[in-house]
Amino acid sequence: MALVYKVCLVFLFPLPCFGVGWDLAQKFILVAGPLSDDLVSNLNFQSGLLREPLNSATGQSNYLCNGPSFPSLPPYFAELRASGVTHFKVFLPWTRILPEANARNPNRTNVECYKQLLRTLKAADIEPVLILHQKRLPKSLETRLALSKSVTFTDLFVEYAEFSFASFGDLVDTWLTFGSLPEDVERLSRGDPLALPWQVLASAHEKAYEIYHEKYAAEDGKVSISLDVSDAGLVSARSLLTSILDSLDFLSLNLQYNCESEAAFQKFLHELQHMGTNNMGILLFSLKFHECSSLQENRFATVASIFSAISEVQAWAIGYDVNCVMNSSSVQAICLYTGNLASQPKAKETLIPTIAPLSSYQAVWERFASQPELERDSFLLDLFPNSFLWGTSTGSFNVEGAWREGGKGESIWDQYGHQGHAHMNQTADVACDSYHKLDYDVYLLRGLRPNIYKFSISWPRVFANGSKSSLNPQGVDYYNKLIDSLLDSNIEPAVTLFHWDLPRALQDLGGWQNESIVAAFAEYAEFCFATFGDRVKFWITFHEPWVISYAGYGTGQHPPGITDAAVASYQVAHVILKAHSQAWHVYDTQYRPEQHGKVGIVLNSDWAEPKTPSSAEDVRAAERYLHFMLGWFAHPIFVNGDYPEVLKSQIQEKNQQCSTPVAKLPGFTDEEKQQVKGTADFFGLSHYTSRLISAPVNHSCAPTYEDIGDFSQHVDPSWPQTAAPWLYAVPWGLRRLLLFVSKEYTGTTRVPIYIADNGAPTDDGGDLVNDTVRVDYYRLYINEALKAIKQDEVDVQAYIARSLIDGFEGPAGYSQRFGLHQVNFEDANRQRTPKESAYFFSTIIENNGFPSTVSRKFIQPLRKDVSIPPRLPSLPASEVPSKAKVVWEKFSKQTDLERDTYFYGTFPEDFLWGVSSSAYQTEGGWDADGKGPSIWDNFTHIPGNVKNNDTGDIACDSYNKVDEDLYLLRALRVNTYRFSLAWPRIFPNGRNHSINNYGVDYYNRLIDGLLARNITPMVTLHHWDLPQALQDIGGWENPVMVELFDNFADFCFQAFGDRVKFWITFNEPIAISVPGYDTGLFPPNVKDNPGNASYSVTHAILKAHARVYHTYDQKYRESQKGVISLSLNMDWVEPKTLNDPRDVEAADRYLQFMGGWFAHPIFKNGDYPDAMKWKVGNRSELQKLPSSRLPGFTQEEKDYIRGTADVFCLNYYTAGIIKHSTTRLKPYSYEYDQERVLEIDPSWPSSALENMRAVPWGLRRLLNWIKEEYSNPPIYITENGVGLKAKSDVDDTSRIFYYKTHIDEVLKAYKLDGVNVRGYVAWSFMDYFEWLNGYEPRFGLHQVDFENPNRPRTPKRSAIYYSGIIRQNGIPLPKEEEFLYGEFPENFYWSVASAAYQIEGAWRADGKGLSIWDQFAHTPLKISNDENGDVACDSYHKMEADLAILKDLQVTHYRFSISWTRILPDGTTKYINEAGLKYYERLVDALLAANIQPQASLPDQAEPLT
Repeated sequence: MALVYKVCLVFLFPLPCFGVGWDLAQKFILVAGPLSDDLVSNLNFQSGLLREPLNSATGQSNYLCNGPSFPSLPPYFAELRASGVTHFKVFLPWTRILPEANARNPNRTNVECYKQLLRTLKAADIEPVLILHQKRLPKSLETRLALSKSVTFTDLFVEYAEFSFASFGDLVDTWLTFGSLPEDVERLSRGDPLALPWQVLASAHEKAYEIYHEKYAAEDGKVSISLDVSDAGLVSARSLLTSILDSLDFLSLNLQYNCESEAAFQKFLHELQHMGTNNMGILLFSLKFHECSSLQENRFATVASIFSAISEVQAWAIGYDVNCVMNSSSVQAICLYTGNLASQPKAKETLIPTIAPLSSYQAVWERFASQPELERDSFLLDLFPNSFLWGTSTGSFNVEGAWREGGKGESIWDQYGHQGHAHMNQTADVACDSYHKLDYDVYLLRGLRPNIYKFSISWPRVFANGSKSSLNPQGVDYYNKLIDSLLDSNIEPAVTLFHWDLPRALQDLGGWQNESIVAAFAEYAEFCFATFGDRVKFWITFHEPWVISYAGYGTGQHPPGITDAAVASYQVAHVILKAHSQAWHVYDTQYRPEQHGKVGIVLNSDWAEPKTPSSAEDVRAAERYLHFMLGWFAHPIFVNGDYPEVLKSQIQEKNQQCSTPVAKLPGFTDEEKQQVKGTADFFGLSHYTSRLISAPVNHSCAPTYEDIGDFSQHVDPSWPQTAAPWLYAVPWGLRRLLLFVSKEYTGTTRVPIYIADNGAPTDDGGDLVNDTVRVDYYRLYINEALKAIKQDEVDVQAYIARSLIDGFEGPAGYSQRFGLHQVNFEDANRQRTPKESAYFFSTIIENNGFPSTVSRKFIQPLRKDVSIPPRLPSLPASEVPSKAKVVWEKFSKQTDLERDTYFYGTFPEDFLWGVSSSAYQTEGGWDADGKGPSIWDNFTHIPGNVKNNDTGDIACDSYNKVDEDLYLLRALRVNTYRFSLAWPRIFPNGRNHSINNYGVDYYNRLIDGLLARNITPMVTLHHWDLPQALQDIGGWENPVMVELFDNFADFCFQAFGDRVKFWITFNEPIAISVPGYDTGLFPPNVKDNPGNASYSVTHAILKAHARVYHTYDQKYRESQKGVISLSLNMDWVEPKTLNDPRDVEAADRYLQFMGGWFAHPIFKNGDYPDAMKWKVGNRSELQKLPSSRLPGFTQEEKDYIRGTADVFCLNYYTAGIIKHSTTRLKPYSYEYDQERVLEIDPSWPSSALENMRAVPWGLRRLLNWIKEEYSNPPIYITENGVGLKAKSDVDDTSRIFYYKTHIDEVLKAYKLDGVNVRGYVAWSFMDYFEWLNGYEPRFGLHQVDFENPNRPRTPKRSAIYYSGIIRQNGIPLPKEEEFLYGEFPENFYWSVASAAYQIEGAWRADGKGLSIWDQFAHTPLKISNDENGDVACDSYHKMEADLAILKDLQVTHYRFSISWTRILPDGTTKYINEAGLKYYERLVDALLAANIQPQASLPDQAEPLT
């Protein structure tokens, strides 16, 4: 009927010419115009306004606003209207409206002129069609584009368009942005620097369209763009139309029609149809003919044939340009001719064919049937809607494991695995162990950053036998914890109630073949809604019920393994649909009003294409395939409560064809149909692959799925196959399936579509982490979903990738890996490692699709995390010994128990939590992109310098893995990340004339990525990797280094300081001075001047630090508002003998030589500590040197250095014990100068490095020393961690203990000692190159596989633990240990207890018999210290004393035991011991007299010996 209407409309549009009042017809557009100078001058001449007409070219009038033209126009427009013209073209001249290309300075006169023209048209009942731009660009536009690189043609056009909408919008309803695209493109190519003018025009149009409809659109307002069409089709780029389809209210065509080539025009119309323009009206804005007869009536016939061609493709013509058929200004002939056409019965019959409406499948198939492969596979660069949901998924039986733990009941999948049905007899007993590794999974989810996480609840874990009577609280606790953890990480849970793992107890009752299961499922669903619904807003009743029906009850491939595709399969589907609808109604009536959630279902479906496109039978078979797979469940829920007619009629026909009925499809009652219909708030779609479908050659009566449906499945051999034999990558199938779902099920009801599972597996061999094939799968499939949204207007609102982690894949076991994260199933820890696909998908989520340009985003730098402290005060020189003695005295009396007692508490809200790394240890890329060599590059390239000849050439490859590192930092929850800048990566030769922009770009990407994740960058300028070019001029022994370092720092402040608010000049400068220039162990390996070079190098470093500090202070602090310091490595030491003054002074000297060497000049008085000056000076004099080997500062230098740090940054690893020693005077040595011996307590836990034993309490004491010594400055612990020696230490419980105890000591220092601790940064973020030890010691929270070229990173258990510390902001008291205040009931019993043998004594008094305990206690070696109960407490004789104690305790009851052998000595009633009996009578009476109720135990454990 729609086609009939459209055809009629084309040929009835002239009816207004004859006065027929048909509203729809009156909207047809007959457009004339525009005004030309020639026409205006002639009109003015005719009206007497001019003496003679002007001669000028045809086109938009330039004369209109330059003379008295308007009086001559109304008669002309009235004549046009009387002739049937409804619209008139007005080309608005950009150059005359905005001569300066600036909306703030319009030509007001010309604006008013064109308003008058528009009013004149409206007065004549003619609607203006206003064209914003045609041909000429304002000259000033080119000037503005040349002067400002930030201003584009698009910006200026949109400014002009918005001005026009605002100025003329009340007079214009129909707009065209551009009237002649080829000419505009040519001009833009010459005048605009951009290389792709088509895209520029498209962008300008789209933005203008958006602004119009957002701010200015009238009720009937429409915007389009004119597209030029010739014999060859679209003159403009096809991609232009495709890209702007969503920004067109109708199609406007400038048609060059060739009467000799009608087929070309028809081909073009078919192309339009396949591009998705079916529902779009077509305006022939400009219509020109060539190769046509000049006869006017033939011209009319040509117009008619054009409209006929348009109607044949079911398009809708809304009007055309009448200039082509106008004789002078008359269109009466057109009206007459088309009126005659309309009155001819035969013609009318031929023009109104009776065609049945296409089905949804046919419409989709025909739309894409002739789509060229190039167009089909083109990649769309665009973004998803802002509210789009991104997610990933798992299923309970695939990942949870713990199959019999915590009260879980057995499922049918448990039984299936135990019967050996899966690959290599694998089971899901442990799977990914997610039941125990919930925190790991959430950790990975935080890194991935999805909006939603789709997981399923295991029915038998909540109801062990399927009913509420078997409720398992431990299972409920697990899901509560998972849901709470997700929400805590800003991830919405999307919960599936049933993902195939039916309780075996219910299967024993018939499973889904037994209709009683509907009530059981409703009971289970209601419990879940009630228990979790306050936090869960997305519910899925069933995941892929087709798989249950088909594989579980049809082919028997899945449990319960029933093979009955003809009856059981359909019965199961019927029951599932009822169970789904009942659960939906339970939620709708009982929970939706309060919980406001959504309930839907996830249906899986392939896309189906006819194997032979020209075969109508194959087309119908393909449509049947979809209805048998998808419509089976979707049609009852989303259409009418019943199965699709295609399904019902096919089964009926099949049963009639065969001698006996083959299949039995249950029917719904009318009441059931109403119950099922509309029971979904969203359409969840699982899609993986496509199929080619053919009709069978020979019909079969076999009771199989394919034979019943009369279709055969095939695949195109060119389709890429995945590790699953059934899954081929056919990305374009997703787009077509989505359009089908929209047309068939959701378009009219406006139910959103969620792509609820999509993914592809790799196999379990080869590289399990570098899954580039899956990356390509996701990239193409996600892009097809984007096309469906942008080009087909399908309401897709979510995309969920399968799956979060590898899992148990049913019959395939663990051989197929669907996960974004690899799970090592051969490792008991089931360690998880992000794959390349995880990083890729995370980037898609972050970008919300595929942006056309990737540019640096402006990120507002974080300021809340780093508070700027006041300038630190000047302090007097340290005492000798220093404040260390205060700390030693404070803690010396602590017992080990007191020292190690665990303390609970939290840190301040603005506390910084972070991890750290350094450039050389992690970045790799040692010579990539212009980086210069560092001293560590050269050093490690010499064999023998480093263990195993390891180098940092690749290290963790962080230079190429920014996204991977950011992924894990986000997962870790840190709010700061400390990293260092590689000086030679930025200045390859160390000097500021050799800037390497690639290096700068790398750090910009890292910094921007951190800020985008709310992580504050903490940047170290120098972490030992000096440019080799600077070492070649002497390195830190050359005074010029002070200036060169300042130049480097100045550049970094300028380049990064707008976003970096925490700067560290040097990391552990002592490691430069001593190993580098004294012992020569580190590069530059200077060891020829020990005892001198280290002091002179430190002298230079302190000057360099101070210089950089003042540069920042004077040039950048006011605008950038950051802090700056240096990180000092310090151990804590204790004197071996606290009351030995020499040991005390030696220990203090150690602290000053290690930390005070750098801290004292900066935090005290600008000079070295006296202990150091005195010791080095005295030894130098003893060595008969003319002056001290420790250089001195001038007063000016002291003043310059003093106070050059805003905070105190501390690196702590270990502690030691110091004893005084008189050391040798020769050779000169930094170590000998300290006159001490360092000892280690062997009981301290060891690590991979012998000199780094774990001494957590040393950190608290060191923090106290800094507080006392430097007047409690703000302290940031910038490194603290432990190295372990193991290739794989994912289950690193010893590192957890290290962090737990050290962080607790920091907490004690903050809470108990008042130390001003502001942050804690763990060392390190991941395993790395550990200097001389290569890759053997592992310090990382994340394991790096250095044997894999991709350097995959795996979170260790310590990372999960540390993220929990960060989340809690410390170590709060566990809830189970919190003290509860309150009162017991008034009648509560308060009692104490005793036992006869333990207290009475009198073991042989007054006729008491022997008990087994008497004998046992008198047997040698049985009781410790040969003790016994012969006397015990002597309570037998001290009743009054015991009673007095009971009265003092104010107990209400007293529980005691009666000695069997005291009353019955031989254990029998043959002899009763009266003395014993009277003892208990007296005790009971005394208790009652004291208002104490006796509680007697009969008997005690001391049985008679006999």
